Amino acid sequence: MAIGVIGGSGIQKLDVIIVKGEHSVDTPFGKPSSKIVEAELGGEKFYFLKRHGDGHIHNPSEINYRANIYALKSVGVTHLISISAVGSLKEELAPTTIVLPDQFIDWTKGKRERSFFQSGVVGHVSVAEPIDKKLQEATASACKKAGVKVSVGGSYICIEGPQFSTKAESNIYRSFGASVIGMTNVPECFLAVEAGMSYLTLAMVTDYDCWKDEHCTVEEIMKVMDSNYKSVQTILGHLIPTLAKNLPPRSLKNENVVMTNPALVSNKINEMIKVLMK
Repeated sequence: MAIGVIGGSGIQKLDVIIVKGEHSVDTPFGKPSSKIVEAELGGEKFYFLKRHGDGHIHNPSEINYRANIYALKSVGVTHLISISAVGSLKEELAPTTIVLPDQFIDWTKGKRERSFFQSGVVGHVSVAEPIDKKLQEATASACKKAGVKVSVGGSYICIEGPQFSTKAESNIYRSFGASVIGMTNVPECFLAVEAGMSYLTLAMVTDYDCWKDEHCTVEEIMKVMDSNYKSVQTILGHLIPTLAKNLPPRSLKNENVVMTNPALVSNKINEMIKVLMK
């Protein structure tokens, strides 16, 4: 079992790690966003992938989510920490707060491939509880050790982007009771569950979206992102060594989910399934 970290906006690198190597991985779904960095932190190994690619070149709907998850699984990742910048939909979740949501609302528009089970194979995986609770508890503890304000629970609503919401849309999302808004964790979270991974979103609040009548410039957001970047590195400094020494068992949701007659499944798809199920 191994730990993986996906870095989103503002987390293109990690200054606190020792880079041990890089893996260029081909997948049945094309190339992932970037090479997978094999890294060490506190003497413990983990893998790091840049969600938006080197230099932040992929917008949220251009990311090859299937390739990213498959590539991480193929190098052995079983526990995945997804670091993401988000807007807050609640007054109490101020900028610089770390939010650990436990639910997702998919408000994307059908442009993204959201399942491995297609093109000749059908599988149905439950995503009723997409976040691994043990991983969430360990991350909340690391946030507290780092002295960072953390809020556990709530829903992350994922929009297509790359534009931000209109004020009317932002108020609709607030009426749903959602806590934060982002552009990348769907279908990433669902694909991780299909791949048998324990998944955790570490959401860094940068602003109040646009529902709140509050002046917010790009420069101000960048200052918040810089603060969040420093916080995340401190959090990972506590989290990675602790997790690596005592990884919680996975609660597999992808066992016995394939509905297609095995005799009708191609060798290529069977190889893909083997990677997802291991």
